[in-house]
Amino acid sequence: MLTAILFDLDGTLANTDPLHYQVWQDILRNYGLEIDEIFYQTQISGRTNQEIIRDILPSLSLEAAQQLAEHKEALFRQLGLQLKPLPGLTKMLAWTEELRLKRAVVTNAPAPNAQFMLSVLGLSDTFETVVLAEEAAAGKPDPAPYQLALQRLGVNPESVITFEDSPSGIRSSVGAGIRTIGIASTHKPEKLCSAGAMMAVPDFTDEQLWLWLSSGVGSWTTTKS
Repeated sequence: MLTAILFDLDGTLANTDPLHYQVWQDILRNYGLEIDEIFYQTQISGRTNQEIIRDILPSLSLEAAQQLAEHKEALFRQLGLQLKPLPGLTKMLAWTEELRLKRAVVTNAPAPNAQFMLSVLGLSDTFETVVLAEEAAAGKPDPAPYQLALQRLGVNPESVITFEDSPSGIRSSVGAGIRTIGIASTHKPEKLCSAGAMMAVPDFTDEQLWLWLSSGVGSWTTTKS
């Protein structure tokens, strides 16, 4: 029986990557680096700030790297006040509510960003738990964040579905033994499927997704508490 739905945050609940891309472009330009979308998708998207800065700006001290990460996220929050939920998210959340499924957010975003985005989207009280990478043994693509979410919710991976938009997030969820659906808001569907997603859809309005939920998952959802 299906017991829980897990959601990534950036790129899954809202299409935030254009804002992150813009901020990283502006910041890295100050260091003499011009980045394009391919660089962003392969070197930045889905990773923690610590990993990103360590790999792209290895000469920075730990203190300077932390200050840069905090500055980057402050700039993102300035741009993110008009964020909207990904199309179909309201319907998906209503579906989980009807079936009384547990819900959690699992994100590599720092705590201030997670709180900010959930507030802007009107979802501050929607999820039983929000798992931050900094709370787990390691961030995505390590399975630790999703393993922690399973532990907090008290559910088995076989009874859970995850929605993720990045290859690193998909590898994290699949590594925890969870069936994972790719949200192709940032990366191409084939890239998400090659990372381990069982299917990839543009957003939560996709007919293929709802057909699968109503048929392939139907046997999981017949029993309500």
